[in-house]
Amino acid sequence: MKALEIKNLKKTFKSNFLLKQYHVLKDITLSVEKGEVYGFLGPNGAGKTTTIKCILGLIFPDAGEITLMGQPANTSESKKKLGFLPEQPYFYDYLTPVELLTFTGMLFGIPRQQLAKKTHELIRLVGLEGKENIKLRKFSKGMVQRIGLAQTLVHDPELLILDEPFSGLDPIGRKELRDIIFSLKEAGKTIFFSSHILQDMELMVDRVGIILAGQTRKEGKLSDLISLSVHDYEIAFTGLAEQVLTDNHLTFTPRDKDYIVRADTQQESNRIIGIINRGGGHILSVTPSKMTLEDIFLREIKE
Repeated sequence: MKALEIKNLKKTFKSNFLLKQYHVLKDITLSVEKGEVYGFLGPNGAGKTTTIKCILGLIFPDAGEITLMGQPANTSESKKKLGFLPEQPYFYDYLTPVELLTFTGMLFGIPRQQLAKKTHELIRLVGLEGKENIKLRKFSKGMVQRIGLAQTLVHDPELLILDEPFSGLDPIGRKELRDIIFSLKEAGKTIFFSSHILQDMELMVDRVGIILAGQTRKEGKLSDLISLSVHDYEIAFTGLAEQVLTDNHLTFTPRDKDYIVRADTQQESNRIIGIINRGGGHILSVTPSKMTLEDIFLREIKE
């Protein structure tokens, strides 16, 4: 059973007195396994937030299917299993963390005694011990993000949806939030988050989905996407006269007593290896340079 599954999601918005249509989501298809961290990646305007709003039931798609834990996403039972942190969480400024979490827990009908214990556990989890009685109006953005994550966890959801959770955080704040997300994964939670900070995503996710212009362009395990995406090949060799390289129009870089040549494709790499062998050279190594998530993302945009 998938934690989240989306099939052929479409959404159109109308404006100018219904005279013009904007096809925001054209065909979003993805699946999230239980217990994994899934990165939802796309440039601004690709449809990430619109997709999340459809999952949450804040807006309704024109076509397509969304299921949560095997159930239709628009049922009350499904929504009980969801926790959501928006990109810019906002809470009443004059509440303290304890008051906010208590209020949120009451909305979910959690008994008072159980709620008091849960509140203490969540404040400790997000690193706000000692600040539980300070009014939120005195909190930094990073601290508001932490208490926002805490209120997302009050009802112990199975699936967390985080919209740009690292937005506006400094490097220390991002590291601390990553650690919290890792601890939630170890506790068996499924995390689905969108982000434009590719370095954080590459450090965290098990699988990734890339969308562009309202369509799913690529999806899969991050390790598989990177292992199958070779940027170029570095060929190190020795024992070959530079004239042979020049005659074959090869651009080379001297390195100590050997040379380095780069090839864009495997076919080109094989051709260069053949030239070196025929010229009496000795191959030291052939190293493929793997693409990063940023390289893959930028390539999809250019294509």
